[in-house]
Amino acid sequence: MAAAEPAVPALPGGGAGAPSGTVPVLFCFSVFARPSAVPHGAGYELLIQKFLSLYGDQIDMHRKFVVQLFAEEWGQYVDLPKGFAVSERCKVRLVPLQIQLTTLGNLTPSSTVFFCCDMQERFRPAIKYFGDIISVGQRLLQGARILGIPVIVTEQYPKGLGSTVQEIDLTGVKLVLPKTKFSMVLPEVEAALAEIPGVRSVVLFGVETHVCIQQTALELVGRGIEVHIVADATSSRSMMDRMFALERLARTGIIVTTSEAVLLQLVADKDHPKFKEIQNLIKASAPESGLLSKV
Repeated sequence: MAAAEPAVPALPGGGAGAPSGTVPVLFCFSVFARPSAVPHGAGYELLIQKFLSLYGDQIDMHRKFVVQLFAEEWGQYVDLPKGFAVSERCKVRLVPLQIQLTTLGNLTPSSTVFFCCDMQERFRPAIKYFGDIISVGQRLLQGARILGIPVIVTEQYPKGLGSTVQEIDLTGVKLVLPKTKFSMVLPEVEAALAEIPGVRSVVLFGVETHVCIQQTALELVGRGIEVHIVADATSSRSMMDRMFALERLARTGIIVTTSEAVLLQLVADKDHPKFKEIQNLIKASAPESGLLSKV
């Protein structure tokens, strides 16, 4: 049986420990616990505001959180009940949701964006199996057009490294941006994502796996977005770098998958109105290049 939680300490001022018309509340976050008070009847929004006033410098606003209430009858925290209003002394905590708890791997066209990272001409001679990942990347972009999925494309220092290769058809993409930052998570990209309602997942592919792909994926996960890296459309100059990057990313809860798996998951049903078009895209399997044994 769980040990009973200690009572909430009284606040300065005597009596109920709070000014008239307010209720004492212990606000817990991480290893911290700070007594304060809120107006009688305060609900979820006021509790969030109080957490921000107490811990704002420690809370990552890109994360998703849940507020929980300590329930005496259970001896542990429970999710804040719907319509909860503070009526008596209580103890609440703010819990950041970890990606491992929320990652289910579901993909739906309405909540997905494709990221095509730095598939540029100057990388052609240096990146292993570059021709193979170009063909798979093009198949993904065709699938995105068929399913109406937004596509964001970046080009790393195009003045020196050239534009996206001609084989990649950028017709209809939402955004093509130059960058010098390795991660694709630029202010313009964040603004574009904010304009798309309900984005939960990013399908990410391009180069290099251990640099721009890895840094983009980690930044997106830190913002609460589920990331699917397409292994057969992602490469590096070194297969060792690629292999260890994919292993590291998989351990963080990022999904390492394939182009065919992504496209079929997005249609989900042979009766989907776009299934035949997607089926035609994948009739020829993706190239079984040297990438296959290096994942």
